Amino acid sequence: MERRKVKTIPINNAFYDDLNEKWHTSKDHPVALLRAENELRNPWINRIINEKIATLCKILDVGCGGGFLTNYLALKAHEVHGVDLSEKSLEIARKKDTTQSVCYLRASAYDLPYKDGSFDVICAMDLLEHVEKPAIVIKEAARLLKKNGLFFFHTFNRNIMSYFMVIKGVEWCFFNPPDRMHVYPLFLKPQELSEMCENVGLRVEQFLGVRPDFKHSAFWKMLLTRKVEPDFQFTFTPSLATGYSGYAIKVL
Repeated sequence: MERRKVKTIPINNAFYDDLNEKWHTSKDHPVALLRAENELRNPWINRIINEKIATLCKILDVGCGGGFLTNYLALKAHEVHGVDLSEKSLEIARKKDTTQSVCYLRASAYDLPYKDGSFDVICAMDLLEHVEKPAIVIKEAARLLKKNGLFFFHTFNRNIMSYFMVIKGVEWCFFNPPDRMHVYPLFLKPQELSEMCENVGLRVEQFLGVRPDFKHSAFWKMLLTRKVEPDFQFTFTPSLATGYSGYAIKVL
């Protein structure tokens, strides 16, 4: 199951147009897991920004969806821009932006409508496994970043464990999940992502594994009820076997 075969198994990104308020309210849709992941990742991203840049930043979130990260960073007083191909998702993101400061725009991750060196920080969270050409997305991020700017990412490793946990696990945990929400050949091994970054002048500084918190009762409750309650938690882990986050610095 290699990436070169992906064209025979097209990914379904159209389901994002059907989420509407489910982005922020649903308990019985996989997007609820995405909300829980953001509860873990968003503070980590903001902490790294504070440590590495130590000032308010101009930030672009590519594939911003319903605005989980963009609206969080806007509350921290950063200048935030979010792009996505789903106009209906952007409508929800705008609606949930309590600061009314985020600039949302419909655009392709392959051809972002900004000048070179426009941003201090660029995020591609839960995006790289939804595109057939992640190297182009990363190249665009590098183009738009200022020198010493930060590139944040989250995606899934490609191995048998991630196949069963991310694809088959979601199919088991939810009634009628979207078909082809994830396609295994699009998953990225950490070394592959590192090489894509290095090729465009980005140096990966950190990888962090991300998985559900198996010690928390909400995880086991989800297995029984097939619903993700608000107290469901993810945790960072040294293992990159399934989901992983990280960041790179633009060095060239």
